[in-house]
Order: sequence, then C-alpha cells, then structure tokens
Amino acid sequence: MPDAAATEVVPADSAEAALAYLSEMSPDLRGAAILAADGSALAAAGEPARWAEDAAALFAVADAAEAAPVEQVHVATEQGEVFALRAEGLTAVVVAERFALASLLFFDMRSTLRDLARGKPTPDRAP
Repeated sequence: MPDAAATEVVPADSAEAALAYLSEMSPDLRGAAILAADGSALAAAGEPARWAEDAAALFAVADAAEAAPVEQVHVATEQGEVFALRAEGLTAVVVAERFALASLLFFDMRSTLRDLARGKPTPDRAP
C-alpha cells in the first residue's frame, strides 16, 4: 500500500540531487525519475512529462490487479528492467540493465525517497 502523501513540497533542486545520488549508487541505471505526490516530475533523466505519464500508466495497471494500490512494481524483459516505488508520498521510477539486483535497487530507491521527503541532504560525493 502506498504511503500517505508528503505534507511538504520537495524542492526541484533537492530532487535533482537525490536523483543524481541514486544514479551514482546504482551503476545499472539507464534512466530514472522522481515524482511528486500529484504525479508531476520533480526530477527526470530525459523528458519529465513522459516519465510522469508512463509511471501513472504503470501504476494504474498494477493497481487494477490488486484490491488496494500497490507500493512497488518490478517488470523484467530481455531488454532491461523497470522498477517503480511509491513511498513517503513520492514516487521513484527506474529503468535498469537486465539482472539488476531488485532488492538492492528497491532499498536504494526507498532510502532516497525517505531522505528526500524528510529534507535530508544527499551525502557528499567523493571528488
């Protein structure tokens, strides 16, 4: 079940920094986005509106298959894998190479959204 919506608006620059940190932590990422509670893209690799639309469609299909809204979705194909997670009133969507470690990627995504929602800065990056 998805978490309740975040009560505060996440600044776009914080979302961009969180997305960059997530990409740095997960070298298998091809692209990713962080979405606000209303579904709009706060940060995205590529076209933000496309990420928002596609994430909404993905969760609509997954939610229709369950009695309650789902928290996470993982789709694997021969070309790559898609991970989507709703937590802390935010959503993270990631496209990764095949055979990405799902448990690790979901952990990183959840940690990133939790820290972003709580206003924690991303850890300093190594020079």
